[in-house]
Amino acid sequence: MASETKPTTEPLIRNISDTALWVAVYRARESERPDAVFNDPYARKLADERGEQIAQAQTFSAKHDWSFVARTWLIDHFVNQEVAAGADAVLNLACGLDSRPYRLDLPPQLRWIEVDLPPLLAYKEGILAAEKPRCRLERIALDLSNVAACRELFARIAAQNERVLVMTEGLLVYLEREQVLSLGQDLADAKKFQRWICDLQSPGLLKMLQKKMNEQMAATPFRFAPPEGPDFFLQCGWRPLEVRTLMKVAAKLKRLPFIMRLFAALPDSKVPGNRPWGGICLLGRDGK
Repeated sequence: MASETKPTTEPLIRNISDTALWVAVYRARESERPDAVFNDPYARKLADERGEQIAQAQTFSAKHDWSFVARTWLIDHFVNQEVAAGADAVLNLACGLDSRPYRLDLPPQLRWIEVDLPPLLAYKEGILAAEKPRCRLERIALDLSNVAACRELFARIAAQNERVLVMTEGLLVYLEREQVLSLGQDLADAKKFQRWICDLQSPGLLKMLQKKMNEQMAATPFRFAPPEGPDFFLQCGWRPLEVRTLMKVAAKLKRLPFIMRLFAALPDSKVPGNRPWGGICLLGRDGK
């Protein structure tokens, strides 16, 4: 008697690129509000049906959609701030489905370089083929785990620009501590890389995310949450210039649920530790 083969169910989040579809949904939902705090007219098309399916299955993150809104708003703020301060290039590592080169009011001479995996960039180019970016947009297909290729890219970009702003939105949490340390050192070695925007979480928030979302995120587990907090980056040549708490920003934007506003009013600890905390860091090179 022939044995029966059980059907396999493919996970909704199959790889790191699927998380970009998922996050785009929250940008789309915010943009569709009458009181939206930012407008991403491309997010719904970029997210597609699969992104919506993933978002609907992520019940825990749906209750905390304010964090995605605050993250987007904050990074928009820092990008605008640093471009106004003289950044002549933006290097967006693991850019995902970010559409800032199309939706922010950027100077046309600004150079914006997006780096991500080839299939994701091909998908993105197909969706945005008819759209026109507001600055000089370049896309580079590269696996960021290829350290030698990344170092070569960093050296080339540093040689071609004077003041580079680096972005790693939604990337570091998926890396091991030593990988983040190595990346930070490589970025610091590129002397024209002056600022770095990254998101960060405390060990307490990491444990919560792992407990609540471990099953859905099995293919892309959360890993990085340094107990030192933002001062972790001092080890690799960067220092925190500004650190903004997502919960406090969400309260300011009127996106935080009422019951959580009491927590937002609490003073921040320098090192959140076991307290759930997430924020955005603007880092500068050591000594500058």
